[in-house]
Amino acid sequence: MTIDKLLAPGGQPITTSQSPEPLPESVAAPMSTMRVLLLGATGTIGMATARALVRRGHEVVCLLRPRQGVRDLQADALWSERLSGTKLLWGNAAEAEVWQQAGLANTHFDAVVSCMASRTGSPRDAWRVDHQAHVWALQAAQAMGVRHFVQLSAICVQKPLLAFQHAKLAFEKALVESGLTYSIVRPTAFFKSLSGQLDRVKKGKPFLIFGDGQLTACKPISDDDLADFLAGCLDDTARHNRILPIGGPGPAITPLAQGEHLFALLAMPPRFKRVPVGLLDVIIGVLSTVGKLIPAAADKAELARIGRYYATESMLVWDPAANHYDAEATPSHGSETLLDAYARWVKGEGAPDRGEHAVF
Repeated sequence: MTIDKLLAPGGQPITTSQSPEPLPESVAAPMSTMRVLLLGATGTIGMATARALVRRGHEVVCLLRPRQGVRDLQADALWSERLSGTKLLWGNAAEAEVWQQAGLANTHFDAVVSCMASRTGSPRDAWRVDHQAHVWALQAAQAMGVRHFVQLSAICVQKPLLAFQHAKLAFEKALVESGLTYSIVRPTAFFKSLSGQLDRVKKGKPFLIFGDGQLTACKPISDDDLADFLAGCLDDTARHNRILPIGGPGPAITPLAQGEHLFALLAMPPRFKRVPVGLLDVIIGVLSTVGKLIPAAADKAELARIGRYYATESMLVWDPAANHYDAEATPSHGSETLLDAYARWVKGEGAPDRGEHAVF
């Protein structure tokens, strides 16, 4: 297991494990009802995780981040319907005083499951949400008697080059050192992140690929399959005190193969537009220069860096000894493949709302 040193704001070193240990055979603990605090429940994965926890019989309390700082009766009704079977609390986890409110302070929980993540990935947002908000949640968890903390991270932190990756790793390290039982789940690509080109292809536009479309590959996992895995961490002792990379079922798939399959489902001749990676480098360079004077441009430069990362790095387990991504070493979970989802979306069942997480 290799050890890398990163720097948090202020220059303090962060040491974190980069190569997860192999996942042993699952050992299911006896099912018991737990009182679970769920963070990030307004996202699609968070909502799916709420459903999975409720199905397993747990008492689920969701801390919801208010949209634009507004809480009203209409919003209450909306989220009460979407998160049926759970109790709702309101507050921004990135604000320290939230953790002192009634329903959290001096309240017992058995577990925390966090699907919370920064919305933009900008350095400021990443360190505020992916790190600081989680540190406050961890401190509150210790005060609330929590025994187990399940953290949704990302597989891309294996090769950290971006602000949000460093922020996630900094919290992973804090969680590992906290003394709580932990399960750090690092999923591969989400269906949501691979749905963005459906509309353009249906309109007769070409499918965009970088280079030859085979620079990267992934084993994408659906929201419901990932939610089932997250909820299962509470009962499966093989997932305790481990870093858990996880993908969906089936072989790894490249962007070229994704496009070919989508065209076949639509009974359309395949059309691809190849974008050189160098174009992203030019955009990053220009925005970085302008960003020295205009903060908004600096944020756009970081978004472009995120785009370049996903255009050139596979979302699979990284083998540092062999210096390559290893699809065979990337565990699978669930039953739905991306190609299954494409078939549903083409029939009009609706692609997911990508919202602020859209890059391409």
